[in-house]
Amino acid sequence: MKLSTIFRLVRVLLHVFKGMAICATVFPWIGQEKRNAHIRRWSTRLLKMCNVTVSLAPGSVPVLERAMVVANHVSWLDIFVVHSLYPSHFVAKAEIRSWPLAGWLAEKAGTVFISRGNRRDLRHIFKGLVTSLQNGERVAFFPEGTTSAQGSLLPFHANLFEAAIDAQVPVQPFALTYREAGGGRHPSVDFIGETSFAESIALILNGPPVQAQLAILPALDTAGAHRRDLAEAAQQAVATALGVC
Repeated sequence: MKLSTIFRLVRVLLHVFKGMAICATVFPWIGQEKRNAHIRRWSTRLLKMCNVTVSLAPGSVPVLERAMVVANHVSWLDIFVVHSLYPSHFVAKAEIRSWPLAGWLAEKAGTVFISRGNRRDLRHIFKGLVTSLQNGERVAFFPEGTTSAQGSLLPFHANLFEAAIDAQVPVQPFALTYREAGGGRHPSVDFIGETSFAESIALILNGPPVQAQLAILPALDTAGAHRRDLAEAAQQAVATALGVC
């Protein structure tokens, strides 16, 4: 590993420790609005350290303050890209909780972890999501259930879309892309297969600058809708934005 990469990795680790300290000592005493401000600043700084710049895609629509956000899932960077612009309560797979340092930090930042195949866990989380949405909070999740390579999109699972229907809030799709300077798909961002979290960080830190782009798509009305129809409509919207349909 290059000396410059090691230096950047140390900076990232120090930044993670700083975030953990803020979560442990500051978050218990402040409201959600101030927490969101910390999350936005911290995420922006993390991305900068990883040589990632974030922009909104042309034609993006305004983000709803009270909505369930769904997005395609490419990398562990996805959560922080969204947080840098629109802090949200994320629902993520339970495996992320076991990531060194980052899992604890994600939990303290408001991420909810869900175990695959655990119906009891799903029911408990589902009730919490409905309550959060009814309280005017923005909830986000990746309906593919796992990461997929850029240029592809896995089927959207429908279960959690029911929370938006019960809470009577719209679903707003996001589409995430990662490009290199020449405009092509970035070669170091995909977090798939047997790639470990540590290997992914090293690839990104050692690779060329990353241009992350977030497309905010029109919201989907949930009144009278079925969760499967919502999932299909959201998947089609994201696929169209990504150009993979």
